[in-house]
Amino acid sequence: MDVLDKLRILSDAAKYDAACTSSGVDKKAAKGGMGSASACGICHSFAGDGRCISLLKVLMTNLCTFDCVYCVNRRSNDTKRAAFTPRELADLTMQFYRRNYIEGLFLSSGVMKSADYTCEQMIKTLRILREEYRFSGYIHAKAIPGADKALLAQLGLLADRMSVNIEMPSRISLQRLAPDKTKQAILAPMGYMTERIQENRHDLVRYNHAPKFAPAGQSTQMIIGASPETDYQILQLTSGLYKHYDLKRVFYSAYVPVIESSLLPAADTPPPLWREHRLYQADWLLRFYGFDAGELLDRDNQSFHPYVDPKCHWALRHSDLFPLEVNRASYEELLRVPGIGVKSAYRIIMARRVCALSWDALDKIGVVVKRAQYFLTCRGKKRMGLVRTREAVMAAMMSKREQLLYAKDNRMGIQQLSLFADDSTPHLTIQQREVLACLPLPM
Repeated sequence: MDVLDKLRILSDAAKYDAACTSSGVDKKAAKGGMGSASACGICHSFAGDGRCISLLKVLMTNLCTFDCVYCVNRRSNDTKRAAFTPRELADLTMQFYRRNYIEGLFLSSGVMKSADYTCEQMIKTLRILREEYRFSGYIHAKAIPGADKALLAQLGLLADRMSVNIEMPSRISLQRLAPDKTKQAILAPMGYMTERIQENRHDLVRYNHAPKFAPAGQSTQMIIGASPETDYQILQLTSGLYKHYDLKRVFYSAYVPVIESSLLPAADTPPPLWREHRLYQADWLLRFYGFDAGELLDRDNQSFHPYVDPKCHWALRHSDLFPLEVNRASYEELLRVPGIGVKSAYRIIMARRVCALSWDALDKIGVVVKRAQYFLTCRGKKRMGLVRTREAVMAAMMSKREQLLYAKDNRMGIQQLSLFADDSTPHLTIQQREVLACLPLPM
């Protein structure tokens, strides 16, 4: 089998791995070397099917000793197998880079022979790139669960970012769908990498030229929709991972039914892409907006709202906290207002040092006034001429795409909601009652 045939098989086998991102590390090429990883991220381009191809995303091999039910590369699946040699993959990466096809490498692998052997092959590949070709571009390497810590240490010194996939959101689902993997085998390398990254930060403070261990940090990925966990359970796990393992990102991958199994959704089940989108929105609120997982969802409300994003849903359920006076509210309070992001909140803080802000000024600053107007006052006054019916508030909180989904559900036979009806109206579905319950009119 030639290299291009291997590339076709192993790049296709890697397409379901979502943990592919810009670098977050600032590193320039050494003298005589080539490539760079920049803090501003990797330039992205897209293939005809919509996949990002800024990184060469490929497996070292799709041979695997594991038999994970959800994985297309599992041991028992009848699929064509291939494996790169370290030299083949390093040469291929450099050829693609010289042709300006890619900016870096995303390298994962099935477990070939053993975790240690697979990790050794990945290390050999990265050594050729870093030491022989002097490639300074971005490299994301997947840690192999069960590999020796000494091998993970070598891999971390060669890669910019490392990750180990947590795969399933609960231990029960992991045992059911990935019987060869254990929670400890996944969390142990994650904990080790966290310790090494933190130690390396202290070393770099004392010694400027200390070797850098995974300078772009580590990430992980969860598969959404292959197991019965709720959004609440997934968000609680995400929050714990950020707190205990200092992760840069948690990626969510909507399960695409490609395997026929009684343990998995039916083959004609559409991927839960909208649910994945809501989880990414909530993840952003955890990382940049100061929200806690318990504020967004709780045991009585374990799913995200079908038509309103998590931040707007929270604001509608906490109308007693609003309206805020935009000229006096703190930065943290402003971040919780729908329509105000991190940059616009900072601009508000800076601009009001000069003068009191008006509604026109907020629009120029970049605030989405269509949403924010229901939760703010300017100079002690609400916006003039604002229609404050429940229908108007609901429409303002939805994006155009969400409005289309809402309209589509109505066309499919779901009865149009009467927003002034009693919540106990018997003809309302559970989903409709959730929509109605989240719409207290902001005062």
